[in-house]
Amino acid sequence: MKALRVNGGDLAVADIERPVAGGEALVRVIRSGICNTDLEIARGYACFSGTIGHEFVGVVDEAPTERSLVGKHVVGEINAGCGHCELCTRGDPRHCANRTVLGIHGRDGAHAEYLTLPVGNLIEVPDNVSDIEAVFVEPLAAAFGITEQVAILPETRVAVIGDGKLGILCVRSLSTQADKLTVIGKHRDKLDIATKYGNVTAVMLNDVSSLARSFDVVIEASGSESGFSTALDLVKPRGKIVLKSTFHGQPRWDAARVVVDEITIVGSRCGRFAPALELLSNGDIEVKDLVNDEFSLADGVPAMKRAAETGVLKVILKCT
Repeated sequence: MKALRVNGGDLAVADIERPVAGGEALVRVIRSGICNTDLEIARGYACFSGTIGHEFVGVVDEAPTERSLVGKHVVGEINAGCGHCELCTRGDPRHCANRTVLGIHGRDGAHAEYLTLPVGNLIEVPDNVSDIEAVFVEPLAAAFGITEQVAILPETRVAVIGDGKLGILCVRSLSTQADKLTVIGKHRDKLDIATKYGNVTAVMLNDVSSLARSFDVVIEASGSESGFSTALDLVKPRGKIVLKSTFHGQPRWDAARVVVDEITIVGSRCGRFAPALELLSNGDIEVKDLVNDEFSLADGVPAMKRAAETGVLKVILKCT
């Protein structure tokens, strides 16, 4: 089969052996989505070698322990736990110390014709959710997963830093919880997209000084080192900063301000897929307008270059 792989800093579409299901499910990937984490891995983040990609929708070809799934359209939780530790037995392998992570750590990913995942990681896609929409379940779950860790009430003043795809998904999903949000970015065209739905105010990054210490919750989704400093400027004393970005580098930040203002810093990575699917199935979230291009898997390298271009939100690979 074909797969988009990183090996020693080289990115290429390679012909490799199709994976064997073993005790897991074998999924034929229909579409996969390129995200910023893929771009960072290609630059060296996580020291990963193998097939990249973790946003996908596919059809189950084999499921030895759950034959009813065969032929079903599915998405898949990306963290595969050991199955035995306390976290796994509680049904949450996202922080299992021995987990593998699809296309990121210890497990070949979704930019391929086939992948394998534990049956328990798979969630059937409702009939009224298209394949394009289903590709967004993983990043939408990550965005909406903020609500697992931080209470977002109708009256909560929320700012989202970042007008890329993750920032926009944070805005759209959290607008189902908060009455008013502010999105901060550098690109007027992206900010216009971010404000298409819900009660959302857009502010250019160079105009944020008047908003200092105004927000109960600030979400850093810019993918840049400077985003954390901006978050510190915007959050109220005793407010919360949620860090969503992953990037290859060591950020600098003012620890004294965190202590003096008693700010809570929350790291937020993966969310549950079921609530994200529900948002899509109920029509609460629009995502199709975030897609800029589709490429065939064979053109995976040009697709990655396209995804890295300024102004591009989402590039999708057609895998089979």
